[in-house]
Amino acid sequence: MATAVAYRQIRSIGRYTGRSVSIGSAVNTGFCGTSRHVYHTSLRIKDSVKIDPCCGSGGFFLAAQSFLANPNNYTLNREQKEFLKNETFYGNEIVPATYKTALMNLYLHNIGDIYGNVPITLGDAFLTDPGYRVDYVLTNLPFGEKSSITFTNEEGEQEDEALVYNRSDFWTTSSNKQLNFLQHINTILKITGKAAVVVPDNFLFKDGASETIRKKLLATTDLHTILRLPTGIFYKPGVKANVLFFDKRPASAQFQTKEVWIYDLRTNKHFTLKQHPMSDVDLEDFIRCYHPENRYERTETYSVENPDGRFRKFTIDEIIEGDKTSLNFFWIKNKSLADLDNLPSANELASEIIENLQSVLDSFNALQEQIRK
Repeated sequence: MATAVAYRQIRSIGRYTGRSVSIGSAVNTGFCGTSRHVYHTSLRIKDSVKIDPCCGSGGFFLAAQSFLANPNNYTLNREQKEFLKNETFYGNEIVPATYKTALMNLYLHNIGDIYGNVPITLGDAFLTDPGYRVDYVLTNLPFGEKSSITFTNEEGEQEDEALVYNRSDFWTTSSNKQLNFLQHINTILKITGKAAVVVPDNFLFKDGASETIRKKLLATTDLHTILRLPTGIFYKPGVKANVLFFDKRPASAQFQTKEVWIYDLRTNKHFTLKQHPMSDVDLEDFIRCYHPENRYERTETYSVENPDGRFRKFTIDEIIEGDKTSLNFFWIKNKSLADLDNLPSANELASEIIENLQSVLDSFNALQEQIRK
């Protein structure tokens, strides 16, 4: 089911042109299932390579291949079709069973050659700098925080031990795989590379290693856009996530990010997977605001006169002067808390309560696991 949903996950979030792309989905160790309308990207196909550092069952590869092969989107010549089949998609997966599923999915959808080079590598993407550099990364980070290894102790019992990766190309040392993937993505991007990455809410405001990486991203990339995703669009209840859009920049003594544009698709939005799923239409306003043709010609929809405008700009000075370099901005009044005469339906309220309680329970379970270790 996860693969079938991931196959339909593509949705336009920007028009980039270039050579190589890294497209990722969540690995099963922490898999959360991305909303099926979060991703759809337009890419120049010629000489374009997709490298997926956490490809899971390959759902995003299938979605990208379906979009690129659609004659309504691109007209490919024979050489380009051959390139799309045999040289476009490469990935990495750490779970053996998921790795086999991904290979099966690719071969069944005419990606790769079963008798040629294997398009996906089995192993840990964090062990070393892979050496290649790509123009694009489009990925959903695994939502389980800790990287760990399971071993059998002297009593014959299985134990988990946190894995900490000490790589010279990383900004900080951490066992948090979300943070490690962000650092890994920074490494594999070319100096002019671009990325769109799904991250959980806590990355936007947590201190420690998260704050260090936020500052580094703001300093070394142009982190120009954040899409605050609504709840109710993930398989796992209570998940709150965002899409970070950033372009890598050459080294500089000044912050490369000058302003961050945030689109709030969460406040006063109520979605569920079955009764009220998110559709393409729900993202059309964000795409207009994103202005993929030229993002330097954007216009805020928020103003003093229109406080419910969903698209707002924050300068780097506002961010740096704030607490912990937080990117956790909200400004729209939550109507469900203010207007008692127009509350959501009882079913929507119950679903939201369950999601919030599940999120709290998951946090306590994670804390308990840390205490046990």
